[in-house]
Amino acid sequence: MPQPTKYIFVTGGVVSSLGKGLAAASLGTLLEHRGLSVILQKFDPYLNVDPGTMSPFQHGEVYVLNDGAETDLDLGHYERFTNCTLTKFNNLTSGQVFENVIRKERKGDYLGKTVQFIPHCTDEIKARINDVALRSDADIIITEIGGTVGDIEGHLFLEALRQFSLDVGRENVCFIHVTLLPLIKAAGEIKTKPTQQSVAKLREIGIQPDIIVCRTEHELDEDNRRKIAMFCNVEHKNVVAFRDVDHTIYECPIDLRRDKLDRLVTDRLGIESKTPDLSEWQDFVDHIINPTHEVKIAVVGKYIELQDAYKSIYESLTHAGAAHDTRVVVERIDAEIIEQEGAEKHLSGMDGILIPGGFGDRGTEGKILTAKYARENRIPYFGICLGMQIATIEFARNACQLKGANSTEFDKDNPHPVISLQEEQQGVEDMGATMRLGASDSKILQDTVAHQLYGKDMISERHRHRYEFNPAYREQIEAAGLKISAVSDPEGLVEIVEISDHPFFIGAQFHPEFQSRPNHPHPIFAGFIAAALKHHG
Repeated sequence: MPQPTKYIFVTGGVVSSLGKGLAAASLGTLLEHRGLSVILQKFDPYLNVDPGTMSPFQHGEVYVLNDGAETDLDLGHYERFTNCTLTKFNNLTSGQVFENVIRKERKGDYLGKTVQFIPHCTDEIKARINDVALRSDADIIITEIGGTVGDIEGHLFLEALRQFSLDVGRENVCFIHVTLLPLIKAAGEIKTKPTQQSVAKLREIGIQPDIIVCRTEHELDEDNRRKIAMFCNVEHKNVVAFRDVDHTIYECPIDLRRDKLDRLVTDRLGIESKTPDLSEWQDFVDHIINPTHEVKIAVVGKYIELQDAYKSIYESLTHAGAAHDTRVVVERIDAEIIEQEGAEKHLSGMDGILIPGGFGDRGTEGKILTAKYARENRIPYFGICLGMQIATIEFARNACQLKGANSTEFDKDNPHPVISLQEEQQGVEDMGATMRLGASDSKILQDTVAHQLYGKDMISERHRHRYEFNPAYREQIEAAGLKISAVSDPEGLVEIVEISDHPFFIGAQFHPEFQSRPNHPHPIFAGFIAAALKHHG
């Protein structure tokens, strides 16, 4: 008789940014190494339908899935830490819940009933969990609930989980609560009271956590472990420490394995599985922590002060560095500083230069100066999305002598719109989910650097953009030396540009960072770090 699907719900308390997403992703890693199949999903209580219209300053990067869904950055952790390939069904927001309920009400689906938060909104949330279960063959579904217990906007989701645990049987559900154990320096003590209060708030809602994961900068001693167990009504062994890691987030599964979180979960859910072998994962971590080589990579952008704005890019550089036994030291440089002080001052001594994606004209001229510096000084250059468009604009201005060349995003009336709005974007007014989004196929041309890197003729990559290379300028730009090395299939849109006689100069219209994985770095990132190593040498 087949095992019923098992469910893990990860909630958070005390403060936000505790690392619930990393805890959920790390648990997924451990369970996969036990031979179990896992799928993850994220519930976000904000009213936005998705994060696509949010500023990176508000919410970090927008992570794009194969099917074009614009999602929370935690889904990036899920895909990087596990073998999941996620879809729009793996991210649910309050905005989606209310939008679906109102749409049904307008259609008369509720047959004249009064529409209420309970049961109609909670039913919508439960339906999403069931939907993911039906769409996958996973042994375990891990669902992270965004926000903090006690937030008014998250209450509906917690109530839905309480109901769901009764629907499927409490024996098939494991509740994990992540809390903070602060150290009060004046007293020299770790305090458990915030954890006690957070769990009390959760129990008021009707949810008793099975496992408490304590986020801490220090070791969790036995006295505090027993105190938390007693006041929070859990077994002593089910109080788990989630310590600050020293070097990389990829240490997190190894850290949680110390307290056997995966074993506690499988015991709770009655699942038999093998002991995990983390040797390959440990080797990957060792290459990050103790590499032989080192390179300095400048990332020049407009959201540079915010770590999460380019999260997937930083992780992709780490993956590529580990593959080359190389520490990648990222120098984050604000493009506006380049505008004010010039490229030489900030980019001299770099082994590689990367310009990530973005929107709006702030810092654009600084990025153009950056691309020019990399091209003329033969420093490895990698442009992603906007970074590809910047490379094209710079080349058009300075190599093709097209004075005033620009993108119509920044200057609608410029004399040489080498980057222009996509034809299907003409007349689009809504900002949310209206760009070119998700995975699509591209053909790589023979005898190009791109073909050498990928080693195949066809690729599939994820996109998120409105503007593109203007084909009216293709012949002129290619004649000057900026080669088109990949085009979308069958549309023929420009996907990759490169300079063949440069040590490494590639611009990709898509976002390769969304498909890089530990031990499987993206080919362009791997080639970029290899070129940076050569430049360093």
